[in-house]
Amino acid sequence: MNLKQLKVVREIVRQRFHVTDAADALCTSQSGVSKQIKDLEDELGIQLFTRNGKRLTGLTKPGEEVIGQLDRVLKDVEGIRRLAANFAASNDGVLTVATTHTQARYMLPPILKKFRRLYPKVELVLLQANPRDIGELLLSGRADVGTATETMEDVSNLLTFPFYSWEHIVIAPKGHSLLDVPNVSLNDIAENPIVTYHEGLTGRGHIDEAFLEAGIRPNITMAALDADVIKTYVELGFGIGIIAPMAFDPARDGGLARVAAANLFSKSRTSIAVQRGAFLRDFTYRFIELCVPELTEKIVRDANAAV
Repeated sequence: MNLKQLKVVREIVRQRFHVTDAADALCTSQSGVSKQIKDLEDELGIQLFTRNGKRLTGLTKPGEEVIGQLDRVLKDVEGIRRLAANFAASNDGVLTVATTHTQARYMLPPILKKFRRLYPKVELVLLQANPRDIGELLLSGRADVGTATETMEDVSNLLTFPFYSWEHIVIAPKGHSLLDVPNVSLNDIAENPIVTYHEGLTGRGHIDEAFLEAGIRPNITMAALDADVIKTYVELGFGIGIIAPMAFDPARDGGLARVAAANLFSKSRTSIAVQRGAFLRDFTYRFIELCVPELTEKIVRDANAAV
């Protein structure tokens, strides 16, 4: 039994038993993957996968037990590697942050600028992903830290901490009639075509809930993945926009203005998370503390030790 075989088995499960996809993810051949499976099953004396002809269809009962053990073994191996790297070169290495476009574009730049000054030799990798996928990037070990809005709190095997809270704002092209209305209401907004986030992204649920609770049907004419796209089409006259406040800068967004509306939408919370039990490099703790000064290394370590 070797680590390569274990990684093959884990990747096959991750790829929903598609051997070709697993081979592509591991940068090897389909025949090579099949051989690793056969060799491991022969050594263990059990079948790990159910089959329909040559096609893998799922896990056998013994296979399910092995997978549980396998994840822990690979996590421990990765922890040993990171521990060794931490002692070998505490100021060198790679910090991989899984995050959304909004966080990468608007919240993280000043934090990463400070981090770069502290750790000039650390390579920074930003994995921009759908919020729903960020937890998987952490659990698979492909990312060290993740930030997203209200999608990670209920993911098992993640340690999640509050990053910051915010409330959606309304923007409109300069000269729009809505900018002259004091204390804009949801009814005022609903009278206009709306451009906002796609469902499941950047707190979109709070926008939908506000209109639903008020018994109002909004005229959402366009949904996009990030604020930059929303602002582009609002400026082109497609409608008014509902976006996260950190994505709007009056100096930068010269063709747009913020509508006078307050407390229309409930607060959204952006969180920062790491995998439970994962070994974190010293500079990873420092990055977390730069994000949330109160979130010290001791607090993160203690939370990890408590589970």
